[in-house]
This record gives sequence, structure tokens and C-alpha cells, in this order.
Amino acid sequence: MRDRNSLSAALPGTVYLVGAGPGDPGLFTLKGKALLECADVVVYDALASPQILAMINPQAEQINAGKRRGAHSMLQQDITELLIAKARSAAVVVRLKGGDPFVFGRGGEEMTGLIEAGIAVEVVPGITAGIAVPAYAGIPITHRDCSASVTFVTGHEAAGKYQPEVNWQAIAHGSKTIVIYMGIHNMAHIVQSLLAAGLSPQTPVALIRWGTRPEQEELISTLAAVVTDMTAVNFQPPAIAVVGEVVNMHALLAAGRPQPLTIMTPDPPQ
Repeated sequence: MRDRNSLSAALPGTVYLVGAGPGDPGLFTLKGKALLECADVVVYDALASPQILAMINPQAEQINAGKRRGAHSMLQQDITELLIAKARSAAVVVRLKGGDPFVFGRGGEEMTGLIEAGIAVEVVPGITAGIAVPAYAGIPITHRDCSASVTFVTGHEAAGKYQPEVNWQAIAHGSKTIVIYMGIHNMAHIVQSLLAAGLSPQTPVALIRWGTRPEQEELISTLAAVVTDMTAVNFQPPAIAVVGEVVNMHALLAAGRPQPLTIMTPDPPQ
């Protein structure tokens, strides 16, 4: 049996679901790097950073399967079928996914499809944005004085979706810190839901765009003001949101950030 801890001897005919991390290439795993260097085929997502893509074996076939709102290079079913076909050709296949494959990355769907097709699969976790991005903004997602729990939730569900899975009422009262992935386009609906659940309008909110990268941008606001503030500075995805008192740690810990950042401040009302 092959040692799963080995950094070498990738198996032909196997698909490796590799988490690329949040963007900073220094946060990419050694195992992920080793697999990119020996891969025959790499199918990568839109959020994989250029520095990580530069690690790919120059002889490897590289396929952009990136999915962004309103612009899908490939449909999810087509991606799974592509991975199956490449693995059946006896290639070493790396499916490179932003963040962690199993945290809002649809890695479970791809793994299930591959296993049902009889393809060997190995998962290489990545650092998820919900942990790394707040840290780079000087925000601890838990803190002894104000937050002993954290909830990670997708904000990608549209308002009015049939049988939505996200219960904002429960989330508002379930953890002191809420980290929202892919929620920028639905922020008005999310804010309305959290306020309706009883959260204070003055609850701190941080929006962090392109987290862990040199172009990282931050917008610090409150539930009451965040939608207006986003509009004022034309804040765009990709970004995550952090909701809770831990956001107030941002200014205190700013001096310890790994790199210079852009703070977006809306103009005060006239």
C-alpha cells in the first residue's frame, strides 16, 4: 500500500483533488506543489493564483475549468466527465481547486462522481479562505473575550430560492462569529435576514477582497451600513464577509499583518 504521506510516486489513473489555498503561494501545501510538478493533466479553477499555476509541470496539459458568477468555462458535470476521461487514459490528474476542495468547493460532488466511475481519488486539503483571509486582515475568527464559536456559511443562495438550506435565524444565534463565503451579490438579503433574526444593526462587519494576495482590500462597516458602504466604494467579489465582535480586533492587530493592504473607506454623508 502506498504511503499517503509521501510527496512522491503519484499514481497514474488517479485524480488528486488539491486545495490551492486562498491565494498566497506561501500558503500552498508541499504535497500540492509536488503533485503539480509531476502531473500529466491539471484542471484548475478561476481562483488559482498565477504563482501557483507557475508550479505546474511544463509538459502537463493545463485546462481552465474556472467558474465565476455569470461566466462558467465548464459546467460541473462536464468537469467531472473530463476528470474521468483523463484518468482512464492513465494520466496523473490534478484537480486544483481554490481554498479547500471540501469547503464550498464542490469537491464532494467531484469525488462522488469519480468513485462511482471507478476512478481512484485522493484529497489534498488546502487552507480555506475563511480561516486565512481574516487572519491576514488582523481578525481572529475566535477570541477568548468575545467569540468561542464560528460558523462558516455560503452566501451564494439567492433570495427566494426554493427550499433554501441556509437558516439565517439559526446562524444568527448559533455562533458569535459568522464567516460568509460568496455573499457579496446577496449581501442586502443576508443583512436583512440577520437583522430580522435579532442581530444588532451595530454588529461589526468586515468585507475582505482578494484575501492573502498583494491586492487584498478591506471594508470595515456594520450590519446597518455595509450595503451602503459597499455601493459607495463599488466593492466587488471575490470576497468573504466576517460578522461579529471579532472584527473590532482588526485595528488592534493591524500592525501584525503579513503585508500592506488597502483599506476602503466610504466618504462620509454630506
